[in-house]
Amino acid sequence: MPFFIPLAIALLLTGEGYVFYLQERRGYKNKKFKIWKFATMLKASPSLGTGSITLKNDWRLTPMGKYLRGSKVNEIPQLINIFLGEMSVVGPRPLMEVDFMKFSEEIREHFYDCKPGLTGIASIVFRDEEQFFDQKDMDPHEFDRIFIAPYKGALEMWYRDHQGLKTDLLIILLTAAVVISPKNKLVYKWFKDLPPMPGFVRNS
Repeated sequence: MPFFIPLAIALLLTGEGYVFYLQERRGYKNKKFKIWKFATMLKASPSLGTGSITLKNDWRLTPMGKYLRGSKVNEIPQLINIFLGEMSVVGPRPLMEVDFMKFSEEIREHFYDCKPGLTGIASIVFRDEEQFFDQKDMDPHEFDRIFIAPYKGALEMWYRDHQGLKTDLLIILLTAAVVISPKNKLVYKWFKDLPPMPGFVRNS
């Protein structure tokens, strides 16, 4: 909690005067809940620009937002969701409705068979997701729906079938590794049976 204090002061002084951002997300068995995050973007961001997708150097980020998102410090308040039993440390990321609906019906039916997590296998693979949108000359939501969402869905189905203490511990270690070195590919060395890496990930 003491760690929150200087961040809260900095956010109050550099943003729009608020510290935390609560947003509705999909959760366990597709039930909706409010996720906690540090406020890193303008309050009206979901209805501005690219909506639920954040681009590299997104103009909607607050002065501290880029740092907090890059270091993933903005995710720390989700420990409150974990304490409330709405999330786990490891699991599929809790998604906004607009992004959840990009999956096929079959994936949507099973995506949240386990609790959403602070980190997860797709979070590691797509640690630096913004770079993929910068490389493609097409609408980011279409690129997400056609290319990224199918692979995220496959990764989360893999996790559903392999979840356990060993898998979760390795994912936690890999999360620390990608925070330090976002471009490392250790995840494919430690989990050799992951769904095949699509070209847009392999060439990034």
